[in-house]
Amino acid sequence: MVEHKLPVVMPGLLGSGSEFIPLSKIPSYDNGVLRLDDILQDTTMIGYIYGGISSMAPNIFFTNTGTESNASSQIFEVSLIKNKPSGTHDLNTQSIGTLQMQIFPNPNPGAFEVHFNIEKIAPVQLTVSDISGKVLVNLAIKDIRLGKNIYKQTIDNLNRIILVTLSNGAEMATQKVILE
Repeated sequence: MVEHKLPVVMPGLLGSGSEFIPLSKIPSYDNGVLRLDDILQDTTMIGYIYGGISSMAPNIFFTNTGTESNASSQIFEVSLIKNKPSGTHDLNTQSIGTLQMQIFPNPNPGAFEVHFNIEKIAPVQLTVSDISGKVLVNLAIKDIRLGKNIYKQTIDNLNRIILVTLSNGAEMATQKVILE
């Protein structure tokens, strides 16, 4: 699992404990996932974000005495704006360490790129396994350089979910990848 830091911050540092409530008229699959490609308008209100924990500072959970946060009853409208870039690639460094591993695209049909950062030249090992732990790929990545690196991998696998692990001897990162 990888956390991404959005370029905007909710008022009162809301987010934890909040809930997205979709509008019932928005097209969705049987499992509740919104069918964004079926929304044809340029801008469409798709639901609300309700509640959350309001905080006086980020990451207070280890020092919270009960006075630094409180429940919020705020409601925010959420709109889908078509053809406007909305993704972010800024990683939350507290959750991924110095490797800064990301996998693109995810989900994918079996061909993906592993993006990672190297601060000290050392052997880098890539392991791909299924969710039962069976190793499908285990190899040393060659031609590593300091800074950002990209390694391309293709895997033919009947499993829908795989785990990609990257290790440089001092640190290890694992990310779940969904194959479509």
